[in-house]
This record gives sequence, structure tokens and C-alpha cells, in this order.
Amino acid sequence: MAVRRAHEFHNMGLADLREQLREQKQALYQLRYRLASHQLADVTAVRKARKEIARIYTAISEKERAAATAAAVQSEGGES
Repeated sequence: MAVRRAHEFHNMGLADLREQLREQKQALYQLRYRLASHQLADVTAVRKARKEIARIYTAISEKERAAATAAAVQSEGGES
């Protein structure tokens, strides 16, 4: 599993981020299963997957917050 950097997620759209989130959650589930059945050689892979999921959540919330701020500014400008 290749770990992505945060700036790579900032260039993606919300739909792409949500798809990546779904895929990473599935990968984390599989890693946990393999860890529990003692088939996982790299035990740090679980930690890396959790951190990548956190990066995706952060990018999603930043994009949603930016969209909400832009909508608020636009609605304020329209009422003047």
C-alpha cells in the first residue's frame, strides 16, 4: 500500500476523496483481519492506513468548509 501525502488529496474532488475513503476503509478492514489471523508481516501497515484515512477526512472537511464559506460570502454579497 502506497502512502499518499496530504497535498495529493487536496488536488482531488469531493467525489474522488469519498471513493478513496471507501477504498482505504476496506483496505484497513482487510489489514485488521490479516493482523488478527497472524498473516500480516508488516504490522505498521495498520497504523499507516489509519493515518491515510485521517488525511482523507481532513481534506474532505477542508473542502466542505471552503465550500460553506464561499456560499456564505456569496449570499452576503447578494443581499447588499
